[in-house]
Amino acid sequence: MLALVNFAELLFPDFSLILAGFLICRYTPLDRPVWEQVEGLVYYVLFPVLLVQSILKSPLDIGATSSLIGAGLALGAAGIAMAYAVPHLPGLRKYIDAREHAGAAQVAFRFNSYIALAMSERVAGPQGLMLIAVLIGFCVPVVNVGAVWPMARHGGMHLGSALLRNPLIIATTVGLTGNFLGLKIPGFMEQSFTRIGAASLALGLMTAGAGMQFGSLQRAKALAVSLLVIRHVASPLVAWGLAHALQLDRTQTLVLLAYAGLPTAASCYVLAARMGYNGAFVAALVTISTVLGLASLPFSLGVLGGFR
Repeated sequence: MLALVNFAELLFPDFSLILAGFLICRYTPLDRPVWEQVEGLVYYVLFPVLLVQSILKSPLDIGATSSLIGAGLALGAAGIAMAYAVPHLPGLRKYIDAREHAGAAQVAFRFNSYIALAMSERVAGPQGLMLIAVLIGFCVPVVNVGAVWPMARHGGMHLGSALLRNPLIIATTVGLTGNFLGLKIPGFMEQSFTRIGAASLALGLMTAGAGMQFGSLQRAKALAVSLLVIRHVASPLVAWGLAHALQLDRTQTLVLLAYAGLPTAASCYVLAARMGYNGAFVAALVTISTVLGLASLPFSLGVLGGFR
């Protein structure tokens, strides 16, 4: 069993890139407008390529991974249910603005795929990378539907068109379809895909740092605390319970706990802003979540993982 400090050491390279992005954006001429362009490149091109490559790399054995996939989907559904329930809780009802909640609810159950893929191979080896890619492939559509639905409903938008434009859903659909059909990336293109994937991880982590903002939390503190507690405390505990109930093996348990302890997706504030919601508030939540990931990932992997 890896010690808690060893998990923190494993995560240091990823969080050092986040810190580098934050410092470069704040203290050099490469400020926020530059990183918005980089973020678009990663979100629409580089990261979808990595996602397709990771899913196609190994044949998908549904029988061997069905328990993990079921646990991931159950964890996503539990996160969505908890986030949706926040405005209806008796003690919080009068403090939650419905529009703010619609734009920010996604923070509680979406996850930072860049950190997931960057970290999984170091935590659980090549099998861990394949398993997290499969988990991403099945869970991204679910959590994206959960993210878009309250905003589309509250803003009178069409849910289907918003989902069909999501590059992560498109990439995972392509990757899973290709895997089921037995398709592989041609050998002469494999090295190019690998380099694009490496670039997407490094730039994705740095854009997460560049997008960090502190502020805009004062008027919705109850909502912010509720969503962050779901993301960083409740989700790892639910994941631990699911791993125990479904009797996942050691590697699958580590992958599920890593998935549960991740910071929220860096693109949450992009989605909120593009759909007409309070992007600054969501960006502040993303920032706090990224910082909290320094504690929740070692807690999820080192403490809860040790009980398995």
